[in-house]
Amino acid sequence: MGAELNQKLFSAADSLRGKMSADQYKDYLLGLIFYKYLSDKLLEATVVKAYKSLDEYNTLEKQTELYKSYILDDKSKDFFIATMSDTLGYHIEPQYLFSELANSVKNNSFELVHLKNAFVRLETAYTQFEGLFDDIDLDSKQLGVDANQRNITISDVIKKLDDIDVLGHDGDVIGDAYEYLIGEFAAGSGKKAGEFYTPQQVSDMMAQIVTIGQESTPAFTVYDPTMGSGSLMLNVRKYLKNPDRVQYHGQELNVTTYNLARMNLILHEVNSDDQNLHNGDTLNKDWPVDEPYMFDSVVMNPPYSAKWSADPTFMDDARFNRYGKLAPKSKADFAFLLHGFYHLKTSGTMAIVLPHGVLFRGAAEGTIRKKLLEDGSIYAVIGMPANLFFGTSIPTTVIILKKNRPGRDVLFIDASNDFTKFKNQNKLEPEHIKRIVDTYKNRESTEKYSYLASFEEIKENDFNLNIPRYVDTFEEETPIDMVALGKEMKSINEEEAKLEKEIYDMLLQLDCADEDKDWLNGILEVFNHGK
Repeated sequence: MGAELNQKLFSAADSLRGKMSADQYKDYLLGLIFYKYLSDKLLEATVVKAYKSLDEYNTLEKQTELYKSYILDDKSKDFFIATMSDTLGYHIEPQYLFSELANSVKNNSFELVHLKNAFVRLETAYTQFEGLFDDIDLDSKQLGVDANQRNITISDVIKKLDDIDVLGHDGDVIGDAYEYLIGEFAAGSGKKAGEFYTPQQVSDMMAQIVTIGQESTPAFTVYDPTMGSGSLMLNVRKYLKNPDRVQYHGQELNVTTYNLARMNLILHEVNSDDQNLHNGDTLNKDWPVDEPYMFDSVVMNPPYSAKWSADPTFMDDARFNRYGKLAPKSKADFAFLLHGFYHLKTSGTMAIVLPHGVLFRGAAEGTIRKKLLEDGSIYAVIGMPANLFFGTSIPTTVIILKKNRPGRDVLFIDASNDFTKFKNQNKLEPEHIKRIVDTYKNRESTEKYSYLASFEEIKENDFNLNIPRYVDTFEEETPIDMVALGKEMKSINEEEAKLEKEIYDMLLQLDCADEDKDWLNGILEVFNHGK
């Protein structure tokens, strides 16, 4: 399904490429994919609620007709709407179904106002959708200089997205779609485009680690203070025995990205009671402050070395006041780490992606790192390959933290050389992830890959956590056999002399005009023959 999804996204993007930047047209594409999901999900639910067979009602056309038969019937309409609203949390009027909008495109009766009305009706009728489609500006002149051109552009996009099976997609539809769009089209937008997305393989590895030992928890809570698309949080449930009993808590500063996360959780059928999402600044104002504010797991991929206020009043903040110093204004890495760690339960596990500099930089960061190590808070340090993340080629580290554990040793894993190279970026394969997770579980030293360092060793290294200090990955060069090398050189020289003699003999047989004899004699001199 992945390749098919990508192909259709590429085709749909063709309608917008050239009119606007990739960072803009992703909003149109993914907003429409989300709306199609809501519409198609409603039709599928209608078949199920009507006790009909999905094998029989196996096309959108058949499902649409069934939907209309209930919602356009005065006798069944009210009960049917109430049933759908109770089951899914919404309903859509027949003329605003994505399948009906696509049909109007096919018969040339589509108008932009129909899509506008569809968005407005959904946003105003149900609070869970409020503001979700704000970034889809259907009046933007980038879509076309006049209403007719804009109508043509959006019609073309709808037509191409209509064929995407959003319900049958095996995986994270919105996440997979965003990953593809960022990778293919948003390279020019640099870091901005990749701020909100953690590659699925890295996300998967982190999810496995933070759930170890908590797989059977009756009700699990996960928190991501820089949630982006929400995919980091959502991956956690794959490794729990009660995936339907997960509560998701997340915060995001960028309103567009915040809305993306809301879409993503709805796409994954997360009940509104199980999602607590907030649009705000993670560092400058703590959130959440009301129960629950401690979580079974914390997962984070914050913006690397971002600036923050580092206001001196934060030394009175419970998140930061135990560590002696504040993270510097120019690098908020440790501010993000301490914020997330503060919200971790004593029985929980935290995983955060950061640049390697946090492992060895001094001054205030060194003070914070020392305190974390003295407390035994840093449990493992995993060195990741370079060029894994969108918008940056730098190698990153995943730091694992725990509270109130008995020891202070730290497991170092150097996974920097385990990856598959693709055209634009490197990728972790399942075997690479398995090796990391297995090594993490075993918590033991492995030659040239991992090392379990005691607190005393780390102290001797002045609390520097730079991975090469602990994991020696140096590969010695194979000793050169000088006798064999000499024989090989002799053989090459003999072969060279033989070839020169053959060429010389062939040149001697050349029959040339008088004016070319000087040229031929010059060639013969090159071969050092005939003197």
